[in-house]
Amino acid sequence: MTEEEKIIGENNYSASNIQVLEGLEAVRKRPAMYIGDISTNGLHHLVNEVVDNSIDEALAGFCDKIEVTINEDNSITVQDNGRGIPVDMHEKEQKSALEVVMTVLHAGGKFDKGSYKVSGGLHGVGVSCVNGLSKHMTTQVFRNGHIYQQEYEIGKPLYDVKIVGDCDETFTGTRQQFWPDDTIFTETEYEYDRLAKRMRELAFLNAGITITLTDRRHVLEDGNFKKDTFYSKDGLREFVRYVDANREHLFNDVIYITTEKQGTPIDVAIMYNTGYNENIHSYVNNINTIEGGKHLEGFRRALTRTLKKYAEDNKLLEKAKVEIAGDDFREGLTAVISIKVAEPQFEGQTKTKLGNSEVMGAVDSAVGEALTNFLEEHPKEAKLIVEKVVLAAQARIAARKARETVQRKSPMGGGGLPGKLADCSSKDPEECELFLVEGDSAGGSAKQGRNRLFQAILPLRGKILNVEKAMWHKAFESDEVNNIIQALGIRFGVDGEDTKKANIDKLRYKKIIVMTDADVDGSHIDTLVMTLFFRYFPEIIERGYLYLATPPLYLCTKGKNKEYCWTEQQRQRFIDVYGGGSEGSIHTQRYKGLGEMNPEQLWETTMNPENRMLKQVHMTNAADADWTFSMLMGEDVGPRREFIEQNATYANIDA
Repeated sequence: MTEEEKIIGENNYSASNIQVLEGLEAVRKRPAMYIGDISTNGLHHLVNEVVDNSIDEALAGFCDKIEVTINEDNSITVQDNGRGIPVDMHEKEQKSALEVVMTVLHAGGKFDKGSYKVSGGLHGVGVSCVNGLSKHMTTQVFRNGHIYQQEYEIGKPLYDVKIVGDCDETFTGTRQQFWPDDTIFTETEYEYDRLAKRMRELAFLNAGITITLTDRRHVLEDGNFKKDTFYSKDGLREFVRYVDANREHLFNDVIYITTEKQGTPIDVAIMYNTGYNENIHSYVNNINTIEGGKHLEGFRRALTRTLKKYAEDNKLLEKAKVEIAGDDFREGLTAVISIKVAEPQFEGQTKTKLGNSEVMGAVDSAVGEALTNFLEEHPKEAKLIVEKVVLAAQARIAARKARETVQRKSPMGGGGLPGKLADCSSKDPEECELFLVEGDSAGGSAKQGRNRLFQAILPLRGKILNVEKAMWHKAFESDEVNNIIQALGIRFGVDGEDTKKANIDKLRYKKIIVMTDADVDGSHIDTLVMTLFFRYFPEIIERGYLYLATPPLYLCTKGKNKEYCWTEQQRQRFIDVYGGGSEGSIHTQRYKGLGEMNPEQLWETTMNPENRMLKQVHMTNAADADWTFSMLMGEDVGPRREFIEQNATYANIDA
């Protein structure tokens, strides 16, 4: 800024420059502040916000049925049989309470603890936020034997709340229908499977509630709409069995805890399996706390203390002659923790980490008491758990020795980089990219075609180890896995402790891109790498650092016209435009592998930030991701065969 511009700016900065955003304008101005983003995540978050209101009615004991419908025009309808939003006059605002709830931020019953003891809403901005981001919304309330209605356009009421019909006086509830604003959202097509996963999760977390999801865009062969009904009688006990369904159980019992401590309702379900991973899914007021928090700390503390005391008291560790660490008690553990907190304090990278310190002691006490009782009453199962713990400790020690051996072999000493890594010259992780490339041939092309300033290349030799089936230390005996860990700068353990927790504080790249061939083997390598990241350093996925490259499938040429095509539809469009619809009049080169492209082509299509298309790997539902990885990559063949049979028609089989 020049001195002249600075003076003009100072002189023109007056009261007229201060904007006051009326009503829901703030939401429309900065939608990402309220719903995370304006792409597919934010779009689906709108549904969650409306459904959360119905769930809050259920938590308060006034609702047991929620119906969610995707309509033909891609609008969403959510109806419940709760009390219905109040419609009487709001004394302060001098308008119907319904209009206040729908049009005023931070308005609602969540702030009155007489109305809701706990709630999972978004700080009172939920349904009004949805209204502000919808081009049209219709609200109907069933109360007092009448149907009350109000409609809105971009959050503004079209008329006062009015009675549009009558209903049975015993029937109450709220019906919301909204049309997301396509001038705000980059994606407006709802994904049935994504909504189904969330509705299933909510049904598990809230036993006794029936949630139906109907897709009126999809008519089945029998003439009915696609529909699923989610209901759980046993809640978390069913949830933990669902998550652990594709693993071999250490024993069949579910260790279940339901109690209230210090005013905090606590539900925990635990299973042990013969696998090597820790799978804990935690929730606060139905919100998935993917970064954990104080409730998770309390759970882990109780688990370690209680199991260690039982093992020592019963002299089960004397022959092992290994030092047991906290991580060892959680190997092969699957658990779901759900607590309800009146005033949750969220923090962390994604605002899904619980910060309420008082919760830690409550969970610790509840889990410690219940687990002690279980171990005393089930000595056979307790012994199986302790034997599993000893094996985990031995594997952890073997893994540490394997890591130390690899580091000693490195010519650069303890922090050495793998010899195959072609590093970039920049040392700023924010701008540095690491490409994990399938094969030495494609790796060579990538090294020649890259921008050396910020792009590093690590070739992968074949398919890396499937860590879903491998013991912990086996991963560190794998050259390819170790190369990835060393290149990224990841260490295991915090503050010098020998634990399985990945420490990514010294992560060398904030963009890690898996670049494989566009065929079945390439997809398998993608899945193996994603399994490694999900099981060994999930924080990289949680922070949005992992991506999949998408190389083109075709190069179409007709005379001087050439175009890379990533889909069959793009290729057909080229044929229509330049070949008059005749496939024989154009030349199509099908890229089976990255090695078929020269360095310039690889840069132009797949590596150049100006042109490339990257798929970001993220977790919308950690429990379902856990289930999927264990099903696809685990030992149990049955569920995988069933999945393949159900989805075979969607597969892209190489010719």
